[in-house]
Amino acid sequence: MSGSFGSLPPEPAAETVASRLRAVAQFLRRALPLCRAHTVEFYTRGLWEQLVALSPDAVLEALSEAGLLRREQRQRPLEEAADSATAGLWDNCKFSNVFCENSQKLVNVQFFALAAKYHSLPSLDVCTPLEQMLGALSGKQQERYEIKTDEFMNNKKSHEVQVMSELIDSIANFCGVKQVIDLGSGKGYLSSFLSMQYKLKVYGIDSSNTNTHGANERNRKLKKHWRAYQSRARANVRGQVLEESMERAVQGEMKCRANSNEKLLSTNSLLSQDQVNTSDSVPLEISGAFTDSAMLKTNKQTEPHLLTQPQSDGNKTCENAFSLLNILPADAVEAVSSSKYNMELCEEEKEQRKMSSIKAKASKSSDSSIYLPLTSYITAETELHDIITDLEDCIMVGLHTCGDLAPNTLRIFTAKPEIKAVCSVGCCYHLLTEEFENQKDCSPGLWGFPMCRYLKEESWCCGRNARMSACLALERVVVSQVLPTESLFYRAVLQVIIEECYGMITSDQHVGKIFSKSSSFVDYVRKSLKKLELDESKLPDSCIMGYYEKYKHRMNELEAFNMLKVVLAPCIEVLLLLDRLCYLKEKDNIAWSGLVKLFDPVKSPRCYAVVALKK
Repeated sequence: MSGSFGSLPPEPAAETVASRLRAVAQFLRRALPLCRAHTVEFYTRGLWEQLVALSPDAVLEALSEAGLLRREQRQRPLEEAADSATAGLWDNCKFSNVFCENSQKLVNVQFFALAAKYHSLPSLDVCTPLEQMLGALSGKQQERYEIKTDEFMNNKKSHEVQVMSELIDSIANFCGVKQVIDLGSGKGYLSSFLSMQYKLKVYGIDSSNTNTHGANERNRKLKKHWRAYQSRARANVRGQVLEESMERAVQGEMKCRANSNEKLLSTNSLLSQDQVNTSDSVPLEISGAFTDSAMLKTNKQTEPHLLTQPQSDGNKTCENAFSLLNILPADAVEAVSSSKYNMELCEEEKEQRKMSSIKAKASKSSDSSIYLPLTSYITAETELHDIITDLEDCIMVGLHTCGDLAPNTLRIFTAKPEIKAVCSVGCCYHLLTEEFENQKDCSPGLWGFPMCRYLKEESWCCGRNARMSACLALERVVVSQVLPTESLFYRAVLQVIIEECYGMITSDQHVGKIFSKSSSFVDYVRKSLKKLELDESKLPDSCIMGYYEKYKHRMNELEAFNMLKVVLAPCIEVLLLLDRLCYLKEKDNIAWSGLVKLFDPVKSPRCYAVVALKK
């Protein structure tokens, strides 16, 4: 590890992280039944009566007052009450004010929201601010030109790639490495940007051959236009310098023309056509840069004379004007065709250009800043040398790695000496494997959850429904991007119909995105039944609408229940993230480990990165 670029920032102590993990786990033991319930079974299992002792209107009103339902209220009571929570409200795990000791039902929504707030990452004091991380690792950076990623990515991906790549580059500089392994690279946005913007050698590994092929093609097209991006950025950076240079060039060009015309008149001489054909210069058009230019004209009484004159100050200015091509966008320069100017390149010029092209390609192929997409399914036991033959000291990264790939990234990092650092942002928690979820299959192995000793000793289990809830986005709901209550309501009532009319009591049937394609509840039910291969002809429209009328006044129950799940979602995510961080804290070869909030959670809800560097 190279310490010449800066120093490591303060990290949360292992004891602190373990203490926070235990507190979150204790809270969730009481609260998790709300999220372990499946929304599909909401009416068939009577979940509201089973888990909540309040009316749905009371719950929605309490959450609104807590600033969780309306955008203009989001700065209110939860933030104001944080100090009282820290002062000891949750000491000794006194949850009697939140849940009834006997029935285990939720009885106080305000305290529930406060407890969830207290057990979310912003309140636990275990995260390292991104600015602090970048400041601590910062050193002398090489000159580069900022590229606007929104020219070839959507706003969300552009935000993620720009922020995460800056942190990765800082870590790579600190560790003194140039190779990056991007696991779950997908379409290659992060990999391409790291390679082109930060001059890193990136291997993007994805299990989908379709993604790898698409990434290869996208990267090829991106490289084709990259010089134009760089030229535009370089021109923007130089700004006034470019403008002044162009102005001087035009002035010099005019002076050049005047001097030439003056000398032409004084000598009253013309060059022969043979002299024109032996000229070793080729005229160019410069779109939008120099117009009506004598040096670009084919006037046989002026241009040949200029080309054969001894070099003077005026001629040097003309050459300087040509040198500006180096900082203009690639598409601003257009080679003039021989037919347009009735001129042909001599054989010597053709050979020179051919050799220049070969040298440029050779230089490009030997450049250390490359991106190579690869297809491979990665597990904790994957041997990287079998995939990457020139593996060297590197940093391993992952942007929204799905399911077990995120914890396996950390396992590979701790096991492989070549990997000096890791920066991983997980995603798709519902795809994690859990060691204690199915008691019949709790054999020893490398499971996605849990990873740390404490949760393993406690045989901790979240369950798929709870992990699915962890993917909900509280911040988006706060800014009025509410949950799709009507579609959830349709599916819950459909389940009632399936059980009562067809005798199917399992809730794992998937109907897909039929709601958006349906014109009414009747249409939705009929399309869903057909997809489930159930005889929909046995149900008249009146019967279907009868179920709708029976439950429509209870839609607010479903809305309130799902809002409770949204409030609890950050706590479940905290448990998963602290489990991974505790796992790293248990290793002896780690010099620094922590959680860093990278993204705006409204733009990108999975916004926390697990970051670690080896000794």
